[in-house]
Amino acid sequence: MGRWCTARRGAGAGRGGSGRTGRTGRMWRAGRAGSAPDRPRTPVRLAVVTVVLATTAALPAGASFAAGTSPGYAFAEDARRIEGASGTSDAVRLEPGATYRSSLPRSGTLYYRLELDAASDAYVSVTAVPGPDGEVTAVDGIRVSVQDAEGGPCSSDSATFGAARSPRPVTARGMREIAPGETRCQDPGTYYVAVERSRPQDSPPRAWDLELTAVTEPRPERAGATTAPEAWDSASPAPLAGEPERRPGGSGFAHATPVGQGVWRDDIRPGQTLFYRVPVDWGRQLSATAELGSSGDGSGYATSALHLALHNPVRGEVDDAARGYTGRPSSVGLAPLPPVAYANRYATDVQAGAMRFAGSYYLVVHLAAQVADDFGDGPFGLTLRVRLEGAPRTGPEYAGESEPKGVFEVSAQDREAAPEGGAGGDDLAMKAVAVGGIGTGSLLLVGLGVWTAAARRGPRT
Repeated sequence: MGRWCTARRGAGAGRGGSGRTGRTGRMWRAGRAGSAPDRPRTPVRLAVVTVVLATTAALPAGASFAAGTSPGYAFAEDARRIEGASGTSDAVRLEPGATYRSSLPRSGTLYYRLELDAASDAYVSVTAVPGPDGEVTAVDGIRVSVQDAEGGPCSSDSATFGAARSPRPVTARGMREIAPGETRCQDPGTYYVAVERSRPQDSPPRAWDLELTAVTEPRPERAGATTAPEAWDSASPAPLAGEPERRPGGSGFAHATPVGQGVWRDDIRPGQTLFYRVPVDWGRQLSATAELGSSGDGSGYATSALHLALHNPVRGEVDDAARGYTGRPSSVGLAPLPPVAYANRYATDVQAGAMRFAGSYYLVVHLAAQVADDFGDGPFGLTLRVRLEGAPRTGPEYAGESEPKGVFEVSAQDREAAPEGGAGGDDLAMKAVAVGGIGTGSLLLVGLGVWTAAARRGPRT
């Protein structure tokens, strides 16, 4: 079981100021324009109203055009509501490929059930969303473990709020991995996912909302390397330069805004968390930095105020980092990461082991609530610099389908939905794509085309 990290940084320690601990190995961590008096305005207005109504109807729950207007977490719309059980006998089954909503009380352990074969790796992620008003401690958070039918441990992972002590969505994951030579957690059958708070005695009394996902990964058709790549460029890349383009962040994993390589701009308020989704193919190397602009007034110091985290396609945390804020510009970047490769799972390094699949990686940016105490409610300017290096490579031929299908690949639609820096486009259209996906963006662009055509035709004779 030694292909993952045996411990994650302690609470308040390390680059991120947030803690994650593990056990049993194999863990990863349109401005207004003047118009001629005789120009027909009714068709134009009708086109605009039609576009706006259609676009609004297509927005996901919890999403909004303006950053900062919906600071809460936006759960997946298709998430099934379930209750965690206090014991294994009544545990509800989690189906791979599905997303669930549940809640976690202050005390006690909740159980959920998995039915697994003997040929697929399984990953379960749990995102806990505390209320914005509850006080949390640095070591408070959640702990997730996977156990076999006899209660034997397969994996364990914890996620805490860290030194900023700011309530935010925190994600931990459990896994069951099939590995040659292993004897524990290798059989087909029933497994259990246990979820609890890390420090219930110091935790807010109100229940926390949960979002759970279950994913399975089939084995490759042919055996490949069983050691991690030894040589890769581990030098810290220079942050990507360029003029920022506005790209509002999403409010949850399911509503993460797609972006590619580029420099992206948004606004963020204290206590808010923004989600971005980056398609990363086999062989590509991802780096990212987040920059917080200066405040207009105020003075003081907010500990670990700007927090940046990277999660892989099964929402397992790859790396996180945080930086304090004094009112002057501040930036934080991820550690150098290896190119995505299947064999990375054999690495002993935490971050390298997590870069084991192609697919959508998530950049999660949080601004600590305590920033408001010294510098006001904002919003504050946020710049996200995303760099992708290396040529795409061919990944492993899997012996079956993953659940959900396509989670470990980058599709043409993924690439189309994630613009690169330098791509033009009306700001309103960019916002529509960001919150509604490529379908809503296309709808808006079509509507704008109708508007333009109507305006250019002029009065009919």
